[in-house]
Formats: sequence, C-alpha cells, structure tokens
Amino acid sequence: MVEPRADTRPLAGALWMLAAGLCFVAVTALVKYLGDRVPAPQSAFLRYLLGLVFLLPALRPLLRARPTRRQHVLFGVRGLLHAVGVMLWFYAMTRIPLAEVTAMNYLSPVYVTVGAALFLGERLALRRIGAVVAALAGAMVILRPGFRELDPGHLAMLGTAAIFGASYLLAKVVSDETDPALVVAMLSVWVTVGLAPFAAAVWIAPTLPELGVLLAVAFFATAGHYVMSLAFRAAPVTVTQPVTFLQLVWAVILGAAVFGEAIDPFVVAGGVIIIGAVSFITWREAMLKRRAITPAGPETKG
Repeated sequence: MVEPRADTRPLAGALWMLAAGLCFVAVTALVKYLGDRVPAPQSAFLRYLLGLVFLLPALRPLLRARPTRRQHVLFGVRGLLHAVGVMLWFYAMTRIPLAEVTAMNYLSPVYVTVGAALFLGERLALRRIGAVVAALAGAMVILRPGFRELDPGHLAMLGTAAIFGASYLLAKVVSDETDPALVVAMLSVWVTVGLAPFAAAVWIAPTLPELGVLLAVAFFATAGHYVMSLAFRAAPVTVTQPVTFLQLVWAVILGAAVFGEAIDPFVVAGGVIIIGAVSFITWREAMLKRRAITPAGPETKG
C-alpha cells in the first residue's frame, strides 16, 4: 500500500483551490462586464499584454533558460493554438450567460482524456469511455439542440474547450522536459504574439476604465494560476479537483445577482452531469497512478 505524502495538507489544498476558483470567476465576471465594448481579439490581446507585467519578477531565471528547438516549436504551436481559444472564450462571454460558459468549460478535461488516448498512447478503459459519453450527454442537456436556437457563443465555447484541451496536452508534453515556470511564461508570450494581428485588425482606442478592467482580468488570472499551483503542491488532485466545481455555483449566483441572468435548470443539470464525469475521470487517473507506483505482491511487505 502506498503511504500518503508526509507533507500533504488536504484542507490547505482545498482552500487554495477555492481561492483559485474565486479568482477565475472574477476573471469571467470582469470580461462579462466589459462586454463587446472592446472587440474580443483586442480584449484578449490586452489581457495577455498587461499580464506580462506579472512575469517581471521571474524574468532573470527565464532568460537563463535554454529551450531546445523542439521545445520552442511546441511553445509556439501551443501559444498560437491557445490564442484562438482565448479569442473564442472572450467572444462567448459577450454572447451567453456566465453559467453556460462555466459549465461548458468543464468539457476541457474530457477532451484531454480523449486526446491523451489518441495522441499520447494512453489507455482508454471502458469506464472512462462511459464517463466521456456522460460528459458529452451533459453538454447536450445544456445546449438542447433542436429544442432551442443555439447562439454562436455556444459553438465558440465548444471550440474553446477543445482548444484548451489540446493546449493542456501540449503543456503536459513540454512540462516533462523543462521548467513549468518557463512553460507558463512562454504561453503568455506566444499568446500575446498570436493575438497581436487579430487585435490590430479590429483595434479601437480603449478608455482608461476599460484598460483598468483588463488589467484586473490579468491580475486575477495570474493570481488564480499561482494559487492553483499552491493547491496542487499542498494536496492530491482528488482532493482539489472537486473544489473547482464550485465555480459553477459562483457563476450561477453571480449571473443572477449581478447580470440579471435567469437560472436555467437545464444548465445546472448538464453542469452536474459533466462535473460527475470529470470527477470520475480524475479519480480513475489518481487510482491508476497509485497502482503504478505500488509494488505488486510480497514486495509491499518490505
């Protein structure tokens, strides 16, 4: 039997992940508040450009890093791909309710599971296939095609979740080869570069308050990723992952209280189905990792 890590702090991990979730909901709310006053590509570009300020404390060690040519290619592909996903996400935020954006964003881990099986050679067991099917069924409950008119924002979110899943897979590959801090920094740089031509094509002069909102978006996004890393360091994913699903609760409450969005029971039900499927996938992955590092048979008694 595997001994638990001595430094595991489940409560701290859950609290850090709770803080991360609140930061990410703040990001979503601020983008929703900004609306379409600034075009989506420009909003996304300014968010990442302003976010580069928060990388300055880590600039010196990052400049000393020497990525290989292959790693540079992976950084570039991931950044440009992620740039498209970010533009779609900003666009979706101007079109559909907060709760729908949040619920559909949970599809990313499902796409990661499928992508890992297709491209990284990971085994996709029958139970995990069932979880993937359940998650997609949850998405259909949210979208209800044929029973209501789908908004382009819904299609944008389907694309966003798929692209973010692909971005995560590339991050997983390159994180095994180099410093994770470099992976995060290069994503910010490449996304900024990738968004620049799209932003230039639709550029309008932003006001100071709009720049302030986007700076706040960059701050909360950076803070969210930082405290999420603290959560992962403090406790196993099986402890922290369920806490992330509180984001749907916050999004429903915030959408209703601040933006006057009606609470859609189909969105809540579909989100719960997706959350259950993702929780199962997370639990299965944790069990498989534990089994992989547990000696078989008599070796466990040494």
